[in-house]
Amino acid sequence: MKLYQMKLYPHPQGRPRLLFADPTGLIYDHPELYALGLSGYDLVLPEPEDFIPLPEGSALYILPDRHPVGLDPRTETPVVLYENPFRPGKPALAVAAFLAPAHTQLYLAPYQPARADLPPLPLYSYACVGWWRGRFFAAAFRSDWDLRQEARLFSAERIESRAREMLKRFPENRLVRHLVENCVRRYRCPAARNFVLGRFEAPVPVSPGCNARCVGCLSEQPEDGPHVAQERITFVPSPEEIAEAMVPHLRRPGRVMVSFGQGCEGEPLLQAQTIGQALRLIRKSTSRGTLNLNTNGSLPEALLSLRRAGLDSVRISLASARENYHRAYFRPRGWGLSEVRESIRLFKKEGGFVSLNYFIFPGFTDERDELEALSEILALGVDFLQLRNLAIDPLWFLERIDYRPGEILGLRTFLRELKRRFPGLRFGYFNPYLR
Repeated sequence: MKLYQMKLYPHPQGRPRLLFADPTGLIYDHPELYALGLSGYDLVLPEPEDFIPLPEGSALYILPDRHPVGLDPRTETPVVLYENPFRPGKPALAVAAFLAPAHTQLYLAPYQPARADLPPLPLYSYACVGWWRGRFFAAAFRSDWDLRQEARLFSAERIESRAREMLKRFPENRLVRHLVENCVRRYRCPAARNFVLGRFEAPVPVSPGCNARCVGCLSEQPEDGPHVAQERITFVPSPEEIAEAMVPHLRRPGRVMVSFGQGCEGEPLLQAQTIGQALRLIRKSTSRGTLNLNTNGSLPEALLSLRRAGLDSVRISLASARENYHRAYFRPRGWGLSEVRESIRLFKKEGGFVSLNYFIFPGFTDERDELEALSEILALGVDFLQLRNLAIDPLWFLERIDYRPGEILGLRTFLRELKRRFPGLRFGYFNPYLR
């Protein structure tokens, strides 16, 4: 998928209108149909207050071989737009928004597959988007006011200059080379770009292997799965390479951190010995900054050893707090939610800070049964809930996990109830700084 040219038409003001595209890449707004949102398998007409101007740094995607679905306000019924009204005989294709970091989707973009044998969409999130008041609007809200990955703060020229300097400074360091050549130059990873700029949160991928086969894994998929978002790291950096690269980052002024466990690797706890040695080397050189680990929480004892080696915080990914859906998404090898709960208990017992990397999928995340299951996990002492959009083809995901619809509360109600039950729980999008 890519960004496309846009062709727009005036229409009456009221609420966001349906966007659609033609096969050449032109994007139109429909003169009559309203933008609908997808919540699980349900079509929803979002309220006007559910929309915000499309954040800077977001992208519009055209969904190949998928027709958009809008609402006809005259009949108050959903309409599948098979044909482009401005080019009769030509197909109309669905359009979705990939939101900039720090924004969480409220509804997804609905679509009707053109045929039954379509391959899944690439691993991005697909938020509901429409045209209103002369601009694009997305069904979303800002979930974190931290500016660390704001698009306007990145200069391509400065990043490339600093990347060259980084390679000259660490010519033999494989981790630095991976972060520069693969993450910065190839994928434009915001965290890796911040690393070469010497600020905020720096990524530390370490593990080529994994003990799960996540349906939405960004770095490894079977042949019939979705296209991967980035290739996985192929080596294990040494503790010395990690410390050499990250100590200067942590010594810089301002709020800084390093995070093990990235989208371009498997499960970092499988390399707990390497990480532990790196943590000790780092803390011998500096006490500054937060040392964080992003993980699936599968190996409680390994996580405990890292806490004792100097790890400040852990972020555990969670697609669902319900065992059947957790297993359906992660497809774990030899572990499950019981290990996740034990990881939280042990890390909290040792005084560590625990976040959940909670994947948001409207109509699934905000079910009442999920609220109750998640509350049991939060009650273990979780400090922070990161509201991250699940990057996956919506209908393909629901089919793969064998989703059975339940009572949907709506994301605003769901989050409001969590705040009532856990008044000390913090909400956001990024790993928080602790030092």
